[in-house]
Amino acid sequence: MKRLLSFLITLGIVAFVGFKAGVWWLTDQRMAQARSELSSYGVLERGQIGSALDGRVTLRQSRWEDFRLTQPLQLGLIEFDAGSPVTLLTTLANPSPLPATWSLAAEQASMALEPTMFRNWLTAGTETQSRLPPLVSLACAPDPRQQLGSGDLMRMGISAIRGDVHLKQSPEGVRLEINSAETGSLEAEWPGARVHLSGLAATLESSAEPVRITFRDAGLMRRLSAYCARETGQDVNQWARNAVSVMEAGLKARGYDGSDQLLALYRQWLMEGGELQFAIQPGAGTYGIPVRSESVTEAAWPVDYNGAGVPDIYLTEMVVPEPQLPLEALEPVIPREEPGVQQWYPADLEGVQTWLGRQVRVTLSNGNQVEGRLVSVGERELEVSRTVAGGEVAYPILIRAITQFDVWRRGRAD
Repeated sequence: MKRLLSFLITLGIVAFVGFKAGVWWLTDQRMAQARSELSSYGVLERGQIGSALDGRVTLRQSRWEDFRLTQPLQLGLIEFDAGSPVTLLTTLANPSPLPATWSLAAEQASMALEPTMFRNWLTAGTETQSRLPPLVSLACAPDPRQQLGSGDLMRMGISAIRGDVHLKQSPEGVRLEINSAETGSLEAEWPGARVHLSGLAATLESSAEPVRITFRDAGLMRRLSAYCARETGQDVNQWARNAVSVMEAGLKARGYDGSDQLLALYRQWLMEGGELQFAIQPGAGTYGIPVRSESVTEAAWPVDYNGAGVPDIYLTEMVVPEPQLPLEALEPVIPREEPGVQQWYPADLEGVQTWLGRQVRVTLSNGNQVEGRLVSVGERELEVSRTVAGGEVAYPILIRAITQFDVWRRGRAD
């Protein structure tokens, strides 16, 4: 009896050590494969490998550094649960296909924010001469073409994006949860879908059912709308109306006209935020939003806002308007300078670097003017610093958006 007990204990220890070693080695191989396949996009650090006898493998203190971003993504804990130790070993040995039931969680994920998150080589030369106007453009600067960026989030008090991600596969479908304390949460349920590692196309084709999405903003939109309205010198209502006008123009450029209720819902969401529930159809042209025409009248898009249904959400097909030719810019009239008199005098943008540290006035193509101290000049933009609430805030301004550049100085004799 004692020999049998010793044998069983020894066998259990050998099985335990063998399982741990096998999971560690297979996980290391899979991570090395992933690191090799992603090497052209960034650097993946797997962190510390751990496992449990119930079929779970964990990675602690992992890290992903994308070549396009200036800050890495820190992953405190990644956990893959296969449901059983045998299924875990089988999946690690041959990940394709994935088991019928599994879950993946990324906890304590965080990315610190910087005023410029994308590297200079990525943003240089990305402007295109002909493209469709954007559907969403949230202006948070005197120049309306400057959209909301990471620098604006930092000035709002959001220094990093932190949250947890949970992905669960079951025979009924896929469920995704993304939770963040400061930027809200997202829940998505896709009945009948299956995740395929072979590619996104196989995953999208796995189910014809719509994806049910629930989005909560955790008060972010109220803070954002108040901040952007202040930075653009408008009230919240006017700022929201301008953002709605951008969406309306973007839809018209794509051949659609949004219903009044759709535009009103977007405006309300920008100002108040809250909870949105809707369904989208992956792979569809309008993602499942009904499109009406003279001959076809489809049902409205089912959308719930803060628990109440919103009727008459749809798009209407229309003829895309022909783009208008831009008007030729008029040459500015340069007044004669008065020697010794200190006032605003126009200056050439080609020599703008000579005015670093001086008080300048910038007139934008939309008629807005920005006054402040010139603090930096780059290839595509310059920064003007203004005093706000006892401190200085630097505003980036695209050089191509400037129609006139003035400097506060004394006049020179001709």
